[in-house]
Amino acid sequence: MGMDKSRAADSHGWLILLLPPLLWAGNFIVGRAVRADVPPMMLAFARHVVAFACVLPFGWAVIRRDWRQYWRLRWLLVRTGLAGLAMFSVLVYIGLHHTTAANGQLLNSTIPVLVLLMAALFFGQKLVARQVVGLALSCVGVLTIITHGDLAGLLALSFSEGDLIVFGAMASFALYSLWLRSVPPSLSRIGLLTIQLGITVVALLPLAVIEYRGGARTVWSATSVAAILYVGIVASLLANLLYSVGVARIGPAKASLFIHLLPVYGALMAVGFLGESLHLYHAIGISVIIAGLALSRTAPPATPATGQSEGAPTRSA
Repeated sequence: MGMDKSRAADSHGWLILLLPPLLWAGNFIVGRAVRADVPPMMLAFARHVVAFACVLPFGWAVIRRDWRQYWRLRWLLVRTGLAGLAMFSVLVYIGLHHTTAANGQLLNSTIPVLVLLMAALFFGQKLVARQVVGLALSCVGVLTIITHGDLAGLLALSFSEGDLIVFGAMASFALYSLWLRSVPPSLSRIGLLTIQLGITVVALLPLAVIEYRGGARTVWSATSVAAILYVGIVASLLANLLYSVGVARIGPAKASLFIHLLPVYGALMAVGFLGESLHLYHAIGISVIIAGLALSRTAPPATPATGQSEGAPTRSA
């Protein structure tokens, strides 16, 4: 019976995690579209203000009911809020002003690698060969799409200051993914996200003020407002809530593999919204990514520190 429940939770987690990369892909498209109208700090701040305002009516009752549990986890909540929401958004929006879209997508695909490396180096996680092979296949699929089927083109890429900033965002999100496993699965994700968003709003407010005083101004229009509403409600609120639930069900290492679907969704959205065409390398890349995700569906052995599998979130002190 316990094994059946575990398999059901794993299957549900995989279905849930199909959605966040789709919503995040839209965030990249929208962010690029309004980068000349909305400064990066303002976009990050407004994004999380909108998300916080939307989720607060639902999360407040849960927070009041379970405030003792959240208080015991206060420093974990601060870390996850700053790393996965505040720092990630700011670094991505700044970095995309100084690097190409191709480089940004390539760097985004490093998140699963960073999660696995950090898990092994700092969290005592043991990796099985099948999981590593699945990750490698997914990376090949992502690179196939990003390089338009010309993997040799990777040698021509140059990495700038913007690339390093975006890479810092990916490292920050990898830490966020790993820290999430210390949140008890029984804890309401609505309350968790509400607190994380509140922390993020407080952290980003002074940065937005400094940016404004430095002369950066937002060009308010129907387009910029719609963009902020999208990145706030869909990319921040819905996507992060679904990702948090998915991590709780199958663990950070396997959940992070779904980030490889972001360029897949991005290619499909480019066809639908930008009128671009799909090519053979898209089909090959998508097929290889799916194969890698399917191959990685295996539970690694228990970690020495917790005696639990990677898919079972540990409880913080």
